[in-house]
Amino acid sequence: MSTQERNLGAIILAAGKGKRMESKTVNKVALPLGGKPMILHTAELLREVDVSPIVIVIGFAKDSVKGLFNGDVLFAEQKKRLGTAHAVGTALKELPQDVEDVLILQGDDSAFYGQDTIRRLLEAHIERTAAFTFLTIDVDNPQGLGRIVRDSKGNLQGIVEEKDATKEQKAISEINPACYVANVNFLKKYLPKVRKSPVTGEYYLTSLIDIGIRNNEKIQTVRGGKIHWRGVNTKEEFAEAEKLITKIK
Repeated sequence: MSTQERNLGAIILAAGKGKRMESKTVNKVALPLGGKPMILHTAELLREVDVSPIVIVIGFAKDSVKGLFNGDVLFAEQKKRLGTAHAVGTALKELPQDVEDVLILQGDDSAFYGQDTIRRLLEAHIERTAAFTFLTIDVDNPQGLGRIVRDSKGNLQGIVEEKDATKEQKAISEINPACYVANVNFLKKYLPKVRKSPVTGEYYLTSLIDIGIRNNEKIQTVRGGKIHWRGVNTKEEFAEAEKLITKIK
């Protein structure tokens, strides 16, 4: 089955405060990157790969995000920022009922993905009739990022966050950049089973990977290798992102 034969939608997560960016009145996804608000790069990418409807999860400085669009996207307000799983659950309430699979992107790093990467992810998810598929990439410096743990045959065992990783796991360069495709029925079934982190009090979308594996759901990965990618959480990372975007756009 091709992507044209599935009812696809997208969710862009853009509710976070981005404390380390120290932006008081503008959400960081609305800041200009390569001469264009960061989130507009993502919205254009989704149009290029023919994925719609788009639901944007808003929260902090919501008007700075809403003002960038002219009625061509849907908005879901996450009034309490309780993590990425909670944000996706908020978005599902606004997603049209006929959407079968949804692409989930972060508003602060998805400006860098190319059409080919997203198409590969969507096609693999559909061809494998997966419940949940996520992109993995290789980075030179994986510090602070979730490592992909595989067995000796290369089969996915899970994601381990840096704070929980062993010395050997910290050496893994294959990471999770938080780019997912999920079957909507899978989300509706398992999002309520995600438990709150005792450390942060938030509900994390990555918990679905372990839950899915435990319940023998088809959890798949697409290896993106080394691609241009930059998460933006600090002013320094934003400066790096600006240099990177001028190389690839």
